[in-house]
Amino acid sequence: MTPLELDRWHLKRTLELAIQGQGSVEPNPMVGCVIARGAEIIGEGRHRKFGGPHAEVEALRLASTRAAGATMYVSLEPCCHEGKTPPCTKAIIAAGIRRVVAAMRDPFPQVAGGGLAELQAAGVEAAVGEMEAEARSLNAPYLKLVERGRPWVIAKWAMSLDGKIATRTGESQWISNERSRAIVHQLRGRVDAIVVGRETVLRDDPHLTARPPGPRTALRVVLDTNASLPVELQVVRTARESPVLVVVSQKASADRRSRLAAAGCEVFVCPGETHAQRLRELLDELGRRRLTNVLVEGGGRVLGSLLDIREIDEAHVFIAPKLLGGLGAPGPVAGEGLAKLGDSLKLDSPSIELLDGDVYVSGRVAK
Repeated sequence: MTPLELDRWHLKRTLELAIQGQGSVEPNPMVGCVIARGAEIIGEGRHRKFGGPHAEVEALRLASTRAAGATMYVSLEPCCHEGKTPPCTKAIIAAGIRRVVAAMRDPFPQVAGGGLAELQAAGVEAAVGEMEAEARSLNAPYLKLVERGRPWVIAKWAMSLDGKIATRTGESQWISNERSRAIVHQLRGRVDAIVVGRETVLRDDPHLTARPPGPRTALRVVLDTNASLPVELQVVRTARESPVLVVVSQKASADRRSRLAAAGCEVFVCPGETHAQRLRELLDELGRRRLTNVLVEGGGRVLGSLLDIREIDEAHVFIAPKLLGGLGAPGPVAGEGLAKLGDSLKLDSPSIELLDGDVYVSGRVAK
């Protein structure tokens, strides 16, 4: 094995470790770390939860005194600032690590190359950039939040074979089967927010919670322009048990806003004149709140507006082997739509899986 092949082999392991933190570490990045002497791994670690020890510290603890003179591989540049935990760079230097190989720089403003520079100033050999594409893909939601100030948007819908999300009378429970719905609950359990439109809530009266619970409790976000959501609905009735954000326009009356607030909901007023403008303002607000992953479950107007403004990053689609028909039966994505096929959003290397008859298509949108 050449030195480069050895570096890539260890870096691949850091990515395998890092992904295990998905849903538990956000808004921090997922990070994995390996400490090795040649091909021998003497310590490894991962960032397990937000506020907990970083991957480098966990790996150093396992390697103990053998870390002196060894090489550290890490999926992201070590931090050099005091946050919820001490700087990893200081621990690396104190342990006597000879060389650090990072897959990519951390664009977080308080790091941004400073971690590698501090290591080099202390006499530690530092290299960066090998397997950067894989590392960026792993932490794409974190990178979008840091670089653009907006969360990663995951679109989800279930539809019939002929592209309907409900019958012509509005019946939609259940188009997909139990295995498909179990995956949706897994998604809900690892995201920071679940976004739906008012019509979806009126039609289905969902709880919008993960069952069983996952590592995160998502903020439930309902887009309700006029603040007219009935307080009898499940999502409002449970607002004191699990947080609810109702997004309204400036035109919503103060009395209606107060009624929802009295029921336990947080009301967020978006000044935008159009649905698309308000969605942009909502994404900016969720970014300010440091929410990393947002699951949008519909309906068609919401998903269509997100498509129109190019803010869908990932899609999870469940296609049931059923035909519903009906000119008036709704489809999953409305909005203004695209004029040319060449402008369509495409999934990059989508995954396709059969779930007891349902077809599950998922993937990230190619940029």
